[in-house]
Amino acid sequence: MKPSIPKGTRDFGPVEMAKRNYIFNTIRAVYELYGFQQIETPAQETLQTLMGKYGEEGDKLLFKILNSGDFLSKLSDDDLRVHPCPSVPTKNNPAALAAKICEKGLRYDLTVPFARYVVMHRDELQLPFKRYQVQPVWRADRPQKGRYREFYQFDGDVVGSDSLLNEVELMQIVDEVFRRLGVRVEIKINNRKILTGIAEVIGAADKIVDITVAIDKLDKIGIDNVNAELREDGLTEEQIQKLQPIIQLQGTNDEKLATIAEVLKDSETGLKGIEEVKFILSTLHSSFLISHSSFNLDLTLARGLNYYTGAIFEVKALDVEMGSISGGGRYDNLTGIFGMPGLSGVGISFGVDRIYDVLNTLDLYPKDSLTTTQVLFINFGDQETAYCLPIISQVRANGIRAEIYPDAAKMKKQMSYANAKHIPFVVLAGENEMNAGKITLKNMETGDQSLLSTKELIEKIKN
Repeated sequence: MKPSIPKGTRDFGPVEMAKRNYIFNTIRAVYELYGFQQIETPAQETLQTLMGKYGEEGDKLLFKILNSGDFLSKLSDDDLRVHPCPSVPTKNNPAALAAKICEKGLRYDLTVPFARYVVMHRDELQLPFKRYQVQPVWRADRPQKGRYREFYQFDGDVVGSDSLLNEVELMQIVDEVFRRLGVRVEIKINNRKILTGIAEVIGAADKIVDITVAIDKLDKIGIDNVNAELREDGLTEEQIQKLQPIIQLQGTNDEKLATIAEVLKDSETGLKGIEEVKFILSTLHSSFLISHSSFNLDLTLARGLNYYTGAIFEVKALDVEMGSISGGGRYDNLTGIFGMPGLSGVGISFGVDRIYDVLNTLDLYPKDSLTTTQVLFINFGDQETAYCLPIISQVRANGIRAEIYPDAAKMKKQMSYANAKHIPFVVLAGENEMNAGKITLKNMETGDQSLLSTKELIEKIKN
């Protein structure tokens, strides 16, 4: 049998994990600066928790888990004669069959499990509750560049507060994370209330979900295909034509806001969305809270997930052709579906795998972020090893990552090992060093060697 892994998944070796941990640690440090606390939820959730939260397209991408045991024993012959056509009676429908043999699924994102967590642990939480979470999610999507079936998200959410200052802080977090990573980004912003207002003024209020799903694909499929999808969804030619100048609106953020305010002057919901966007942008700029990123009001941004109700965000890398590398928004009643209505929340998600690809493309990893072992002790034999082991213990006690080569192999082999692992220093301790009670430290980059005491060795590597 030839070893393989499923399409859309990847192995990560030591170098890759060092890079990924650099990303994780950078994001984690910024979240914690803003008072966020970490939680984790199970990889599997009940399908009752997951289904119906991501729209029809999202439901199709859920990985379902077969029930354990003899899951076929309770099925009739009719259940097993599955017809692919949805119009066939329920008992012959693939979705109906899946519902009978699958009770659980792999999580699609971290937001819905978080909403379930909040409701189940409501008595333990201090509101507003600020959480961050880094775990893998799974989507049965078609694998392609920057799109995987298993990938990590790094989410931050605030629940229990309606204040738009939460949106402002999340934008500061996005800005600071990418400043630290050295990635130039554009933050796109919109508001689902504005999109609702647009649907109202073109006379298609009942088609808001279809409109948002379609225009959210504008960058991927182009305006003609978006219009074709809108026709398939039942919009009239007149409604589609009214939509064109809105979704193709150009100009500065202030100019766009002024234009769309005029268009939505008869929509109370739309005007509320405009005021929310104005507050977020003006607060960020007037207080000089953003130093690295550029902002763009994008009326085609819809964030296809159905649970968003207010401000929505998406982040694009400016120097790499890549899909969004972060995104999120406000959801006013996600916990309501779990029996806890009226609890508003807002969150962002960093796409760790896409950020990893961006940093690889731009070669932005600091050199020391890829260093694992800082110093290797060369093994000359049993006597020399016995001399080195107490020194290694002192070195490690001072926070220096150190290892000793396990075998008394040829010097060339041990040095090659150090070079392959990009270890910056090696320690040599032979008869002369042992007699002097010292060690020789070699800088692998410059070739310089120094005879040092243990204390001097520690100071040298630390500095």
